Amino acid sequence: MISVHSSPMGELGTRDTGGMSVYVREVARRLGEKGYAVDVFTRARHQAGVEVMRPFRNVRIIHLQAGPPGILPHLSLCRYLPEFFENIEHFRKAEGIRYDLMHGHYYLSGQIGRMARKRWHIPHVFMFHTLGALKNRLAGSEKEPHYRITVERHLATECDLILAGTEREKRHLIELYGALPRRIRVVPCGVDLERFRPSAGGKEESRARLGLSGAERLVLYVGRFDPIKGVDLLLAASARLRHDIPLRVVLVGGGGENAPEDRALHAMCSELSLEDSVTFAGRMANGKLPDYYRAADALVLPSHYESFGLVVLEALACGTPVIATRVGVVEDVVRNGMNGWVAPDNRPESLAEGMRRIFEQHDTQKATADSIRATVENYDWSLVASSLDSHYRMLLERCGAPDNDLMTSSMSGMKVNEGEPR
Repeated sequence: MISVHSSPMGELGTRDTGGMSVYVREVARRLGEKGYAVDVFTRARHQAGVEVMRPFRNVRIIHLQAGPPGILPHLSLCRYLPEFFENIEHFRKAEGIRYDLMHGHYYLSGQIGRMARKRWHIPHVFMFHTLGALKNRLAGSEKEPHYRITVERHLATECDLILAGTEREKRHLIELYGALPRRIRVVPCGVDLERFRPSAGGKEESRARLGLSGAERLVLYVGRFDPIKGVDLLLAASARLRHDIPLRVVLVGGGGENAPEDRALHAMCSELSLEDSVTFAGRMANGKLPDYYRAADALVLPSHYESFGLVVLEALACGTPVIATRVGVVEDVVRNGMNGWVAPDNRPESLAEGMRRIFEQHDTQKATADSIRATVENYDWSLVASSLDSHYRMLLERCGAPDNDLMTSSMSGMKVNEGEPR
């Protein structure tokens, strides 16, 4: 697996460490449990040389250098991708490994995948995670560079197999990038049902552990504070309710007190007179995150765009209803009146109405934590890995067939390198 810019072991909630990092980590872990030998290559930001981590059975996270240390803007990182690939190649040869298949994540890694496919003659499985062209359609003034769009168009037509998290993403790949439907398979993301589960002691127990006791309605947001996430819209919606409903908004994530995006939201709270109603909890270690979901009366996802929306599954797995816009997996799992509310848009009025409805349903006890959790029991990461296993095997079985729909003609008569297969 290739995840150039985002380590699957990185701190969640930072600029380049979010849902994609969770996906790579959890999929690698579950594939390792199935007997796959998985090497995940990612860029080292600080240390020199090669750092190898072994977090799970049969899984190695390999940090390699590329360019100067530290965090680099994505476009700047592009110039060091050839160096990154050559360092992968040096590692591979030193270990005596022959890789059977490569699974890339995000367009930066996709460029590494193109190099490896040509050099190693193995199939390239790819997942976009977000689409630059779609972000440009929705993000207002902050545009993705033309270079990214061009690379993604090439990847959409060249990769041997594209994985999409939702049917919605599949449609966007076909519409925006001309991807062939027969090369796309929809495999949803997952959730750790052991970690994310309702509390035996109910919301009160979780709130007490977090120091959030009180009679207020607790609304939760989890994620980055990027403008495309719509956190400002959640604050505006909360301001509409504060005179009618005792409300506590808890924001988990952000870059810290001095980050520009955090300062902007603090300023907005002052403008809306919400200073006493909003808690900036900061970035959260995975061990504490489930308690925030369990403590909340609702998770709100006000995004303009999500490729999937892992937080939706995590909240539902903890028995907490979700109020969200029509993004990512929302329309596949959220059912009005059953486990949440799908807002028709992300205007503050619509989000506020969704919160009102959820609070009313909570008062009449129409849904229990267990019934809400039941709506995502088919999204366990082990089931995701089983689906990937099936697609990998199908691809590998067909990679030598000249008329194979999934493989391009250049892959027929595949060469095999010497060494230990992984």
